[in-house]
Amino acid sequence: MRDLVYPPVVAFAKTAFKVLDLKIRRTGIEHVPRTGGALIALNHISYVDFILGGYGALPAKRLVRFMAKEVLFRNRYSGPLMRGMHHIPVDRDAGAASYQHALDHLAAGEVVGVFPEATISRSFELKEFKSGTVRMAAEAGVPVLPMILWGTQRMFTKDHPRDFTRHRPISISIGAPITVTRDDDPAEATAHLRSTMAGMLDETIRAYPEQPAGAWWLPAAYGGSAPTPEEAQRLDAEELARRAAKRQ
Repeated sequence: MRDLVYPPVVAFAKTAFKVLDLKIRRTGIEHVPRTGGALIALNHISYVDFILGGYGALPAKRLVRFMAKEVLFRNRYSGPLMRGMHHIPVDRDAGAASYQHALDHLAAGEVVGVFPEATISRSFELKEFKSGTVRMAAEAGVPVLPMILWGTQRMFTKDHPRDFTRHRPISISIGAPITVTRDDDPAEATAHLRSTMAGMLDETIRAYPEQPAGAWWLPAAYGGSAPTPEEAQRLDAEELARRAAKRQ
């Protein structure tokens, strides 16, 4: 597919990283295939995850096509960019079409980015995973690459103001490819993917250069003041209720 929009966006992002002097540390970049289809499964802790997640695949000269909420494609500002970069709109009322769209990208040899948690984690720990990632990989016959992002939540996430302070460390960790076949049980394969990413997340957090006690962006299990997974689940439920009331 022709990419007239993506390269300039990448160039702009790189310039922004330099202006902010982000201390980006990428590990496991050798796992990203230089050709052929692949699925990248990312944890979701901020609104800028797709930008930094895409940056993680650049050393392999791959442009990641992210599955993202359909509303972003209807926005007057983000819409042209999302369509121009050939990202994949996800309409929860028409999930089959989004799923097939992603399969078509994979069949064409593209790298597709997926957030198995579906929404941002307020606890910054992993939420439960949807099984669509492993089912898609099995059907398309492509590997799943687990990717962990850390530090992005300090920039722009739920319940906190944007903060683009300079010199901030960002970690991008990519794990070894995971093979999923049609014979694998989707629930078991999803549990394996989540377990793998949980281990990677733990290693990434512990290796992060800043660990201030009580920090809002640090999980409670690591001495931070972020909501526990149980508290985050309650906040998510309250958010959904507010949205439903607004629609009514």
